[in-house]
Amino acid sequence: MLLRHRFDCPSLVMARGQPRIEMVLGNFRIEDNPTDSIVPLQFVVAGSEVTLRHADRDVARFSLCGSGLTVEALEPGFDRLVLSFHAEAGECVWGGGEQMSYLALNGRRFPMWTSEPGVGRDKSTRLTRLMDEQAMAGGDYWNTNYPQPTFLTSRWLAVHLDESCYSVLDFSDTAAHRVEVWSSRARFEFFAAVEPAALVGKLSERFGRQPALPDWAISGAIVGLKSGESSFDRLERFIEAGTSISGLWCEDWAGVRETSFGRRLFWDWQIGSRSEQRYPALGTRIAALKARGIRFLAYANPYLAVDGELFAEAAAGGHFALRQDSDEPYLVEFGEFECGVVDFTRVETRAWFAERVLSREMLDKGIDGWMADFGEYLPVDLRLADGSDPMEAHNRWPVLWAEVNALALSMRGRTGDALFFMRAGFSGVQRHCPLLWAGDQSVDFTRHDGIGTVITGALSSGLVGNAYSHSDCGGYTSLHGNVRTRELLKRWCELAAFAPVMRSHEGNRPDDNVQYDSDSELLACFARWSQVHAHLAPYVRHLCDEARLTGLPAQRPLFLHHPDNREAWTVQDQFLYGSDLLVAPVIEEGITSREVVLPGEQSWRSVWSGEDFDPGCHVVAAPVGRPPVFYRPDSAFSGLFAALPGVLGR
Repeated sequence: MLLRHRFDCPSLVMARGQPRIEMVLGNFRIEDNPTDSIVPLQFVVAGSEVTLRHADRDVARFSLCGSGLTVEALEPGFDRLVLSFHAEAGECVWGGGEQMSYLALNGRRFPMWTSEPGVGRDKSTRLTRLMDEQAMAGGDYWNTNYPQPTFLTSRWLAVHLDESCYSVLDFSDTAAHRVEVWSSRARFEFFAAVEPAALVGKLSERFGRQPALPDWAISGAIVGLKSGESSFDRLERFIEAGTSISGLWCEDWAGVRETSFGRRLFWDWQIGSRSEQRYPALGTRIAALKARGIRFLAYANPYLAVDGELFAEAAAGGHFALRQDSDEPYLVEFGEFECGVVDFTRVETRAWFAERVLSREMLDKGIDGWMADFGEYLPVDLRLADGSDPMEAHNRWPVLWAEVNALALSMRGRTGDALFFMRAGFSGVQRHCPLLWAGDQSVDFTRHDGIGTVITGALSSGLVGNAYSHSDCGGYTSLHGNVRTRELLKRWCELAAFAPVMRSHEGNRPDDNVQYDSDSELLACFARWSQVHAHLAPYVRHLCDEARLTGLPAQRPLFLHHPDNREAWTVQDQFLYGSDLLVAPVIEEGITSREVVLPGEQSWRSVWSGEDFDPGCHVVAAPVGRPPVFYRPDSAFSGLFAALPGVLGR
């Protein structure tokens, strides 16, 4: 990967930034008006360093070290660097962390800033416009919980920006791949391989590989219920319907509060007075479930509500980020309640939260997993214990949050057994977070915020070293009259069964939306697909072993194993599950057939009909209950795949 340099496409442009940043409920408006832009065109080479000159003065330096490049501005105040890398005609680009709208990044700019992804994420829709009017919350195609300034190209090269500041990956110009960095210094790392699987393996090794998923997490569905004590009675109905259940997830375990957004959780992560009101004798219930082989999962995030019991303890221990104008805890408004920001830049605070909250209040009380939510909200106008600039720390925050959760598991010897899952991330989160989830999709089929974004998110994040992803089966966000349909719930089951972990969610407005236990038909649907998920556990275990050995994700874009098939480079509505299974979920409303791309040179066999198909594009039947799924007839798991119709009862 070489820097691009022509007079009309310089390798470096420098400027002084003038940022304007606003945050409302994790949604950011970030603007800049850079000044004093200069384009250094003179080069002086001395060994592994290149000095760049402008108007007869040294203004920047390139330093090469191994497979890395460091760029530094030599003049004070120049904190905007734009680097241009060589691009070739027809080259395809992927990466950027977890991207929800586009797998191939060509033709667009992608700011790297962890935030709420938005509701709707499509400026042409009424829902997005309404949400933009309310707290800038509509989002756009590039908004993501998990950005990462890493990109891969179809020359099987990768570039990683090893900085946490705000940056932009810009592929809007076919002449160059540009990276904009809001800093006076930028370090880049370069990777190369002969084919994409090896390149993904190198990136996975660089960022850190996850532990294999525990057997219990892949052996059945995790049922998400949040109706207090009655959740246990509802779980029994799932069991009676024949659901393969590995866990019960009650995110409301610590109590709830009602807001205009919907039913929210009470952010005080312990079995306390509010928890006991909602879940009497929770410890006894947890133990009884575990005796039946069902794990109990909960919820936590890195904030503490001012009206919770843990807030005073945290404040007394110096565990909160502070205001810039006083030594008072900085409070963030989360929609009708305020919270302190637990300051993970402080080593003592990371240890306190891991031990006092996650270990003592959760693991020690029988909780075997949890959603480790949020991590994107760090404001840029607070004071951190380590003195770091919040603009630099903001993207690192999800990584620190993941580290705290991983520390809790390590403290109790539960790594690879207990399980937490996150939506937020940045470079390095892979080393600590064992499982991603795709965030808060709208409960619909919309292009930029509905069920299909789950696939794009899994494929894009997998390319940069995340082996495992899953989603809220049924979707989450229901606002302005947007509610679930029965078709959506059924199609989401079909998708979730072919993810490493299958977990349902009632959404933010459970009383307004149909649920999987609303009637016998939906309950039977969920039960059938949970059995499919459980049946595939031996194959998923194989994929876990493969991920540890090679760094390959469980869900893979078609080109990962078929790089010569250019048509596969941009396919984002189907995926390879490992190398032997191909899944083409239905993610459009009302359709009963769809086009499927079967890559490679060997035939693929339909799971449902047993018919063999030659490689190429095919339009196949896809009625509700029978999404297109194909397997390699010569796979070592062909017998397992061939038995799926019987498992599904068709």
